[in-house]
Amino acid sequence: MNHPIIRPALETDLPRLLEIYNEEVEHGTATFDTKPLSLEERLVWFKAHNKDNHPLIVLEQDHTVWGYASLSTFNPKPAYASSTELSVYVHKNARGLGYGQLLTEAILQMAVADSATHRVYSLITAENQASIALHRKLGFRLVGTITQAGIKFGRWLDVTYWEKAV
Repeated sequence: MNHPIIRPALETDLPRLLEIYNEEVEHGTATFDTKPLSLEERLVWFKAHNKDNHPLIVLEQDHTVWGYASLSTFNPKPAYASSTELSVYVHKNARGLGYGQLLTEAILQMAVADSATHRVYSLITAENQASIALHRKLGFRLVGTITQAGIKFGRWLDVTYWEKAV
């Protein structure tokens, strides 16, 4: 088994990224999307990345993409341009292998190196203890909780806001 490679996402990765994301849409609470996205919908998201201060990277091992991380627009209003929102998704069969941490560390290094980024925010479902532990470990701080922010699978879910200065 080769070592994982972290690299910029390519458009040819999009079907695999969509597979990883839609698995979470259908079975998890890390996203509040409730219907699987189409390739066309995800292409719009893809094209908003790898420019400005919005990188999109993948972790590939043995010629297979196992996860991705992105920094996206936190809010479309111009004064928020230096704030980004972090997303990290790992394929269900590769969770617990440290890929989420590798991706998060890599994208945070990119944020630090990019003078256009001042803050990285993460919105994490309060029940996602693995993601919360990772964010704490990497120096994020809890800045708030929105209770019963959404409903998925018939349950009200709280969302925690995490922040890291870069």
